[in-house]
Amino acid sequence: MPESRRAAELAALRQRLALIERGGRPEAPVLPFGVAALDAALPGGGLACAALHEVCGLGPAEEEAAEPAAFLAGILARLTPARPVLWCLAGADLYAPGLALCGLAPERLVLARARDERDLLWAMEEGLKCRALAAVVGEVAALPDQAGRRLQLAAETGGIAAFVLRRRRHVGAAEATEPSAAVTRWRVSSSPSRPEGPGIGRPLWRVELLRCRGGAAGEWLMEACDATGHVHLADALADRPAPLRARAG
Repeated sequence: MPESRRAAELAALRQRLALIERGGRPEAPVLPFGVAALDAALPGGGLACAALHEVCGLGPAEEEAAEPAAFLAGILARLTPARPVLWCLAGADLYAPGLALCGLAPERLVLARARDERDLLWAMEEGLKCRALAAVVGEVAALPDQAGRRLQLAAETGGIAAFVLRRRRHVGAAEATEPSAAVTRWRVSSSPSRPEGPGIGRPLWRVELLRCRGGAAGEWLMEACDATGHVHLADALADRPAPLRARAG
């Protein structure tokens, strides 16, 4: 069988399977990152807007989850900008100015502080029933399988994106690959910045797509998202003038 014909048949089969998984519902819209290599790894060329997604950090830094929260803020900044975002959390340490640097304006945030993770997951599920929201975010240490399935179903039914921000210490390989109802699972961690003259240079992230239903896993070195919420491949730095390239090396 010619390679092109085989590729076409596989693509058609994936589309049929995706339609079955959606229960016959039409394909939901996606939010492209605007980075060709990253969007190519995602089915439909972007992040599904009516699905559950999971974002975590790496090692001890996952307790604060600064980089994952900033990465998530960039996504939320570009996701239906006119609508508010429900952010469910247990503590009071969400740093609004930091989110604003990534394009997520504080006035778009609706905060729900829960007593425990059980109440937090309930608040997320209830929030996904409100179609006036752009997205629902929940900060949890663990995502039980049943709760994950309920959130995924609620996101599909309501047509609203749901994000779980994992906050816990010392994530191991087994935990990073544990079963999840989330359509995508991301891990975002800091990487040494590259000097571009005076100052410390633009922060860099190591962005890993650990799991993607119907897509492909991948890993990229990226510049931290800008004030519009967009990320860029760090390789773009190589196109800068020669003196800056020399200092970066």
